[in-house]
Amino acid sequence: MLRSYAPYVGHRLKPPLHTVFPLPFVGSDMYDAVIFDNDGVLVSRTPYDVLQEAVWATFDAAGVADPDPSLVESMTIDVSPAEVRQVCDTYGLDPEAFWARRDRLSAERQQAEARAGRKTPYEDVPALDRLSVPAGIVSSNQQSTVDFLLDHFGLDSYFGVAVGREPTLESLTRKKPAAHYLDQAIEALDAESALFVGDNDSDMQAAENAGVDSAFIRRPHRRDHQPSPTPTHVVDDLHEIVGLCRPPVQ
Repeated sequence: MLRSYAPYVGHRLKPPLHTVFPLPFVGSDMYDAVIFDNDGVLVSRTPYDVLQEAVWATFDAAGVADPDPSLVESMTIDVSPAEVRQVCDTYGLDPEAFWARRDRLSAERQQAEARAGRKTPYEDVPALDRLSVPAGIVSSNQQSTVDFLLDHFGLDSYFGVAVGREPTLESLTRKKPAAHYLDQAIEALDAESALFVGDNDSDMQAAENAGVDSAFIRRPHRRDHQPSPTPTHVVDDLHEIVGLCRPPVQ
């Protein structure tokens, strides 16, 4: 799903979905847009136990009082449509309805984490004030979660487009490392030489699949990780991303 945002003009605007507004930026010679993953790049990651609790609640709401813990774990992260169907076959559930409920409950719990101050933007996010090219977001999280976080933290003025997953099984085949959502963002920003910034191997693979350069950001949870495939750039913070997108001094 694609959601577009208007440029900052003194107050935050809420344009309709699928509307792309021209952004008044001066381009870099190297990149004409920069696109970010969200969780672990712009905002802190959601604790695993919070995401898993949403899955337990999904089973409970479906009338499964004592699901196999290994199946609960399999529905928490890195889930495939085949795994959802297999789990639902085990308990006689409708896969689409089960997954829609799982995504809704996961989104609600992540929003609660943000309201409680446990999921917050990284302290270097204000560096994006100095970006000289249009920016976007591509996340494997729910579109509703992405939209909430941008609105809650007042970050939507930084981005021309924000793309997250729909609450459907099909979205699980489109998320990173597939290039589907990244391609949507690149098209929305009318970019010819975009840079994609992420903290996971799936981000680096999505960039490779989309044919764009990548930047691996070494947030605290990724200090010792060796990304694969090899990214175009490895950076420590968003200040370095701004530098990569800055036009050269004439």
